[in-house]
Amino acid sequence: MVVGAARSGVAAAELLVRRGASVVLTEARPTLKEAERLRAAGIELELGGHTAATIERADLIVTSPGVVTDQPLFEPARRRGVDVIGEVELASRWVQGRIIAITGTKGKSTTTTVIGRMVQADGRHALVGGNIGVPLSAQVDASTPETIHVVEVSSFQLETTTTFRPWIALWLNFADDHLDRHPTVDDYAAAKARIFANQHADDVAVVNADDPVVMERSEGIEALRVAFAPSGRIEQGYVVDGAWIVRRTATEVSRLVPVSAVELTGAHMLGNVVAAAAVADVAGVSPRAMTEALRGFRGLEHVMEPAGALRGVSFVNDSKATNVAAARRSIESFDAGVVALIGGRFKGGNLRELREPLAARGRGVVAIGEAAPLVQDALQGVVPIVTASSMREAVQRGFEMAAPDGVVLLAPACASFDWFSDYAERGRAFKEEVEALRKEPHER
Repeated sequence: MVVGAARSGVAAAELLVRRGASVVLTEARPTLKEAERLRAAGIELELGGHTAATIERADLIVTSPGVVTDQPLFEPARRRGVDVIGEVELASRWVQGRIIAITGTKGKSTTTTVIGRMVQADGRHALVGGNIGVPLSAQVDASTPETIHVVEVSSFQLETTTTFRPWIALWLNFADDHLDRHPTVDDYAAAKARIFANQHADDVAVVNADDPVVMERSEGIEALRVAFAPSGRIEQGYVVDGAWIVRRTATEVSRLVPVSAVELTGAHMLGNVVAAAAVADVAGVSPRAMTEALRGFRGLEHVMEPAGALRGVSFVNDSKATNVAAARRSIESFDAGVVALIGGRFKGGNLRELREPLAARGRGVVAIGEAAPLVQDALQGVVPIVTASSMREAVQRGFEMAAPDGVVLLAPACASFDWFSDYAERGRAFKEEVEALRKEPHER
């Protein structure tokens, strides 16, 4: 039984049926666009909910990341000794190559992409995906002993792992997030720490020496622990030293990547590249390949993405900044004149942490979505705040506040599920409204 027919659930069901299993794919939605294809592949569909009868006949239950696994629905199966695992755990049991896994509260997708580019630039067979792009289950058939799977893993995916063992595990950072799903911050941190749980002594854990939670949670692990530090405040490990990203040891400093090769927007992005270089170096990637991989790479869609300019005002789409820590980093990427579009479906954290960066750099806030009242309460008195009832209104109000020389920054600090299906749809809507504004008569 595969529970949840989003991207990873569909991939898991298709993998299982190709491997000879009898598969029931259950989904709360009453319709599914892939239904005809899935039925043709031999997958039984149960749409409109998950029934007890299906659970009673399941020998294995595989959940999509969005499915809460400690709900009573699964208790009868657990009492029968049926395993309830996630899609990443399932797929990892079948991949032939080695796994590089990346987690963290912010920066995962960019760092995962950069690592994949670096490995590929070194001439090796690398498949990139997981929580972004192609699910790990969809990579299994292309996996060979030489393949390196570069996999972004979320806390939701990690909490359902039991044997998942990365060759190299990277924990980028930690901040309060997903408290709408995890009962406590400690539970969230414990889920993240599972990235190290099954590593052996010949595996490597790459950790952020600047992050006390990451350092504490990685103490005593079996894998070799290797540090990076965006601040540069470590004697041994991976840091920025002058114009270079370097590896420091007790006896030497080795240059890896010139800082000038990094073309990503935002100072925090350099820290992501330091982490990527650390992983790539551990994996044996040459400095030349690391540098080549960065040339021309200006980032992912919806991550500090330039979205145009109009009469001196710039627009930046950071829709993927779905938590407070990521939104803070976004705001801190600019010197002044920021009008931030903040709000959506609140999922925990302290919005008051945005007061300091907004006081130093902000020109205004447009509060959007369900969280608009929370945004107003948290940020009142720091900068002018207005509300908007649509993305069109938010872009227009932001433009008016940012004139004549500011930046309208979509940095929501919240999930998108009040107005949109996901952060990507939200980001596209922002860009569409910016373009519509650009086409309006000049006198507006």
